Amino acid sequence: MTARLVDVALPLPLFRAFTYAVPDSMRHPVEPGARVVVPFRNRTAIGIVLGESSGVLAEGIAPKDILDVPDARVAFRPDLLAVCRWMADYYVSPVGLLLRAALPAAMGHASRAEPSIKTQRVLRLTQELDTLLQRDALFKRAPQQRALYELLESLGGQSSVQHLIERLGCTEGVVTALVKRGVAEVANEPVDRDPFLSRPAPVPRVVTPSDAQRDAIAALKSGAPGETFLLHGITGSGKTLVYIEFLRHVLNERGQSAIVLVPEIALTPQTVDRFRAVFGDQVAVLHSGLGDGERYDAWRALQRGDKRIAIGARSAVFAPLDKLGAIVVDEEHESTYKQGEAPRYHAREVAIVRAREAGAVVVLGSATPSLESWVNAKSGKYGLLTLPDRVGGGALPRVNIVDLRTEVGAGAPPLVRALRSVLSAQLEAALHERLSRKEQSLLLLNRRGFANFVTCPDGHVMACPNCAISLTYHRAPERMICHYCQHTEPLAATCRECGAEHMKQRGVGTQQVERLLNERFPSARVSRMDVDTTTGKWAHTEILDRVGRGEVDILLGTQMIAKGLDFPNVTLVGVIDADIGINLPDFRSSERTFQLLSQVAGRAGRGPKGGEVFIQTRTPQHHAVQCAVEHDYLRFVAEELPGRESPPYPPTLRLANVVISGLDELSVAACAQQAADWLSERIAKLDDAVTLVGPAPCPIERIQNRWRWHLVLKTSKAGALTRLMRGFLTRFELPGTHEMRVMFDRDPVALL
Repeated sequence: MTARLVDVALPLPLFRAFTYAVPDSMRHPVEPGARVVVPFRNRTAIGIVLGESSGVLAEGIAPKDILDVPDARVAFRPDLLAVCRWMADYYVSPVGLLLRAALPAAMGHASRAEPSIKTQRVLRLTQELDTLLQRDALFKRAPQQRALYELLESLGGQSSVQHLIERLGCTEGVVTALVKRGVAEVANEPVDRDPFLSRPAPVPRVVTPSDAQRDAIAALKSGAPGETFLLHGITGSGKTLVYIEFLRHVLNERGQSAIVLVPEIALTPQTVDRFRAVFGDQVAVLHSGLGDGERYDAWRALQRGDKRIAIGARSAVFAPLDKLGAIVVDEEHESTYKQGEAPRYHAREVAIVRAREAGAVVVLGSATPSLESWVNAKSGKYGLLTLPDRVGGGALPRVNIVDLRTEVGAGAPPLVRALRSVLSAQLEAALHERLSRKEQSLLLLNRRGFANFVTCPDGHVMACPNCAISLTYHRAPERMICHYCQHTEPLAATCRECGAEHMKQRGVGTQQVERLLNERFPSARVSRMDVDTTTGKWAHTEILDRVGRGEVDILLGTQMIAKGLDFPNVTLVGVIDADIGINLPDFRSSERTFQLLSQVAGRAGRGPKGGEVFIQTRTPQHHAVQCAVEHDYLRFVAEELPGRESPPYPPTLRLANVVISGLDELSVAACAQQAADWLSERIAKLDDAVTLVGPAPCPIERIQNRWRWHLVLKTSKAGALTRLMRGFLTRFELPGTHEMRVMFDRDPVALL
């Protein structure tokens, strides 16, 4: 009898699967999507079954047997497996690597085929004592055992040993004695680690939807399976209420499940609280800030169906849910939905494909939608829903522009000029006013550290030895840091280029602004929220909880404070420097600036006290700034889209970025030219389906000692690009010297 053969994807950088035989006796079925333990070379590996094999093997080669199937349930249900196979094709990524990235880290190692599960000792009754006579006789001289028996009985017949001992105040010996009497037994049972259960249960708010919200909810309820909607609602318009009411319908009336994606871990606590207030313990959280065990437990609870809403950052799009009915992508415009390492997928696009495979409805929500989503909605590809007003009739905050070019006269003392370049007189006065009224303020500076760079009098800048980027000065602790490779070194007293003394710190980071605020407002409670202050597991949550309790007067932070936060007592928002990023050599720089300014401005005035915004800039006439001041998304689109048509950039067409990197600059340049020649030869046969731009050095030409050149591909035909790049990545031969590598990024959010 011929053995059954299956194709198995292994986590290797190879565009192929491997054929294995299925032994007659396996403890669990070998089905598509199942994890299997297989021999590979001289070790074992974890793979995923893709399906039945054609059975075509080289003559004389017998397939090896699968060693084990560790799980009773498949890791990838059919719809999710289909999504991952689409991703492997679209992003031109080895399917084995992609499947491993979609699983919790605890499930990807052959040495831990059965991930360690946290257990607890549970005591359960095995014999009922129906009469008092039975109990009197059995526990005649053991009152504590009787008390334990009756406590356990009142708890439904079983409970954790630790809970029983704490409730009764007894010892382990009482538990042991009760077991010896034959009326109870102790067993080890799995217990889920849910870190959010330790947070106080939020109280649901009773809110009556507005007419616009009711219309949006009704449209989503009637959406066809696989349909995508763009929910364009101004900041404070109640998009979250629309999400919740739609998901209430999906879970309670349809019996389905849902995924809610958020762009930042910082947004997770508030989002989880809002959904837990309505859905209770049906909510599971999946994000990288959790430990491997916590993440695995949440994944397992979703797979079993014990929890039916997955909330998290981009990887939550892979939640193992059955009967998926809805996917919400909140702040859909955010670039953090794009994975920065292989496989370089975009969670928004994956969500749309997953919904199509599962028959679910997608809601893309934003006050400042990406131009790609907006064009899709206006063309009819997506349904367009709008929330034009703030809930409760609230008004958008008044936005003031402060022109930093004229803030201080040329004759002002240097210290005054330095102060006013950070904190204008208008913004400082507004902060004093809020402090006197016991209201809260948010200040945005999208640059961490103390100073942007350190230079000598002759203009030599302290640079990273590994990257083509300046080092950033951090004060606590004092050191110079590269924000790309994390290289650190002490602050130099003299210039290493020319030996000059009197090194000067230039530019401003959040650490320096924090010190300035503490000096100017000594009685204010100032808190800083950036990458440096949120490395701890619960750091985001602790800072935001303090803001919510009114224990912070001024919250200073980077872009993580600019979106999704809802604090009614925040009546002032200040943007320290709106020009950061506005002139970057990237086609999305204006769009990102407008989105950031609009989003952070929307944090003000979300309560009955109203709000005000100050934007400090040296480019007050830039359309991104002007449109943010007027809260005018439609005007921004009208001014920005023509600039994407000539020369063409998304959403006019699609891009791909091919980066060649290596340790030798000249070799990388030569290899990039060879790659361009290879691609050009094949593009010539595609009837103008793909355009090649480059090669050229990357805007940041060296990172982690690797020189970088890139080629940009433009196309309106997705299939042609897929075939071209699959051929390139499998057939183009990289030189064997200088550790040459190639990276392919489809639909990049930046070309840096």
